[in-house]
Amino acid sequence: METVRSTNPTDYQVVPRAIAAMAKSFAPGDTIPPHAHERDQVLYATHGLMRVATAREAWVVPPDRALYMPAGVSHGLAMRGRVEMRTLYIMPGVAPGLPEAPAVLEISELLRSLILALLDEPVLYDQKGRGGLLAGLIMNELARAQQLQLVIPMPNDERLKRLCKALLDDPARSETLDEWAVEAGASPRTLSRLFSREVGLSFTAWRQRVRFHNAMEAVVRGEPVGMVARANGYASASAFTAAFRKAMGVTPGSLR
Repeated sequence: METVRSTNPTDYQVVPRAIAAMAKSFAPGDTIPPHAHERDQVLYATHGLMRVATAREAWVVPPDRALYMPAGVSHGLAMRGRVEMRTLYIMPGVAPGLPEAPAVLEISELLRSLILALLDEPVLYDQKGRGGLLAGLIMNELARAQQLQLVIPMPNDERLKRLCKALLDDPARSETLDEWAVEAGASPRTLSRLFSREVGLSFTAWRQRVRFHNAMEAVVRGEPVGMVARANGYASASAFTAAFRKAMGVTPGSLR
């Protein structure tokens, strides 16, 4: 591992350092089935966009954002276009203030530079030298990083799962909750109650968030915000931007 940096995540779970850094490239459409790691993981793409999902949540992670995934949490990935992944594997509990649950983090220019600089160091970097200093700064910046609401909560109930999966597969579907009731095998009132109880959002708010995730991919691909707004049912880019920011915590343009 000192001469050629491995692209096998298993190799980084036992490295005797607080942080182990891996670089790996993925082709459009590549997927990684659900799995878990012994260490906390920072999934960061310097280029490209990825979808990450656990049993209860799903995220779209655009460039210059990262997903912090605690150790032991099973998750799968899907690459939306070419992705240049720079992954950190962090010993659990090695530093205070790190996220205890999965979270999308804002990656500052400083944090980006620190991650790339650590990749220039040997895997077994000098803990008292440059590598150790970089690792310490990375943990400090991760603890300070802003957490973003780029998450789609997922239900446990099988009836609601069928509805949610269908909308995730095709966010443009426009059926009302009454119409979905037939496919889900539950009454509209039951579905409404399940949305509130299991995902903490109304059906309309949950579907809007799914559509915003879909819109996020279009924005990252470079499509004009006005075109993305119209494709998602908004009459103007300003109305779309305001609704997107309220739901997602960032503006569409900031995702470029």
